[in-house]
Amino acid sequence: MAHIPDVPATYTAIIQHEGGELRVTHDVPTPSLLPGWLLVKNVAVALNPCDFKMAARFPTPGLKDGVDFSGTVVAVGEGVKGFSVGDGVFGCVPSNKQDDAESGSFGQYVKVEEIYALHIPPNTSFEQALAFAPACVSTAALALHESLKMPATPDEVAEYQDRRAGDTVLVYGGSSSVGLLAIQLLKLCGYRVATTCSPHNFNLVKKYGADAVFDYRSPTCAADIKAYTRNRLRRVIDPFAEVATTSLCYEAIGRAGGTYCALEQYEESICTRQTVHHQVVMGPAILGRGVLLPEPYGAPADPELHEWSKRFYRNLQELILDGRLKPLPIKVLEPAGFDTVLAGLELLKGKQVSGTKLVVRVAN
Repeated sequence: MAHIPDVPATYTAIIQHEGGELRVTHDVPTPSLLPGWLLVKNVAVALNPCDFKMAARFPTPGLKDGVDFSGTVVAVGEGVKGFSVGDGVFGCVPSNKQDDAESGSFGQYVKVEEIYALHIPPNTSFEQALAFAPACVSTAALALHESLKMPATPDEVAEYQDRRAGDTVLVYGGSSSVGLLAIQLLKLCGYRVATTCSPHNFNLVKKYGADAVFDYRSPTCAADIKAYTRNRLRRVIDPFAEVATTSLCYEAIGRAGGTYCALEQYEESICTRQTVHHQVVMGPAILGRGVLLPEPYGAPADPELHEWSKRFYRNLQELILDGRLKPLPIKVLEPAGFDTVLAGLELLKGKQVSGTKLVVRVAN
């Protein structure tokens, strides 16, 4: 890296240690610069549940944590045409990557492929850019495309024939970051959305486009959803895949069956209806290059998915710049720095966050 001006040979990052323990670690070798890639000086990061779950489930000392980032391009690889040094960019990258220890966002520098980097909109701060929650919107889009066989952006709508007037999709946990983005993508593609959340978040999910909202704690929640959808609900996204959420979603699906898409591994013994297809979708698979993890978290390489992912990111950039995708509510944790990132992950782990995205500034 010595040939790149002002970029040190080593930097500070959050790295896995023994037992998957995440620590702020100094003197980590700076990521290499490859053709078609950018090197970004990180300014802020957003926090996601996967940031603590991956290290806990697949402890591998030496791997770098974190997926979401925003910062300034400090170097561009050969062949890069859409970005220049000095551009403000944001996005998400695979973290705790078994076959690439340099990949991850919780560091002073981040490497990202040009095709998966996003320009920060004008008059938008580094922190505000992360309100678009790149990892969450990518996961929501993958769920729509890969599992529910639906368009993920308006650009794709005309290509999908399996559409019915007034079709409703259930997004369980609509006030979660991935829930709010799934609601928006569905509405942009012309679908109706039913969702669940706590009553104090009803107005929030309606603001982001939900047509009907149900209290997940209500003993009649599933029956109420079934009545609202006239027993015709065919598609469900469940970000949590807990026993209670899977059971409720299954009960809400209409008499003809459909598809249950979970964003976490679920208890398959609950999935007893033969007319309901069930599947888990993991966000990192969106790149189409395969995910090197045990089943069901791993994924084989998929060239068609890779090509679709590039198209999705182009469309996502347009939706953001055009103002058609609303940013999520964010909470910027203080003070700045990587120690605050670790403290924020503890808040997520303790389920102390609702209806907001945690963001931490990591550089001035």
